[in-house]
Amino acid sequence: MKGIDMRIAVAVASLALTLGACVTGGNYKPVAENLPELKVSFADPTWTGGAVPAGKQCSNFGGQDESPSFVVENIPAGANAIIVEYNDLDYGPLSSGGGHGKIGYWHNGGNKAVLPAVPGYSTAMPNGAFIEAKALSSGQYASQGYLAPCSGGRGHKYVAEVKAVYKARKEGEENRLLAKQRIVIGSY
Repeated sequence: MKGIDMRIAVAVASLALTLGACVTGGNYKPVAENLPELKVSFADPTWTGGAVPAGKQCSNFGGQDESPSFVVENIPAGANAIIVEYNDLDYGPLSSGGGHGKIGYWHNGGNKAVLPAVPGYSTAMPNGAFIEAKALSSGQYASQGYLAPCSGGRGHKYVAEVKAVYKARKEGEENRLLAKQRIVIGSY
């Protein structure tokens, strides 16, 4: 291949590998065709699912880059982690698969958990939280993990896909999806 063709081929292959890794995250196999539903609510009353609370958008538009905190109930036995995939339903490239990042929280049993807020544009996570996959954005909107709502106030709808999983911890184990639920974060 000639110089420019080779650079394009390498860039396309690299992008495909990156997107594949980020979209599949831990690659969790559903344990049933019809998974049980989690009960998910906001732990912080300023989040209602309506407008994104003032100051919770990305810092590119004057916000504090902070996710909502959640209360998750009906967590099935066997779940050792909760994965939250953030998406902007009105912007195709970030509309599914955790386009705004995938954040995980270790779970030590019980059918209820409170998931603390996480900072955007950061690898610093609260105790027990981890980055499952960083946001798919790039350039000035590049994120290390979570990317807060960042449409500039154009009314985009943001959601979180909350999943109770068994995250393999030993070689030979399989990642399993045990239950899930979607919650509307809000519009910005």
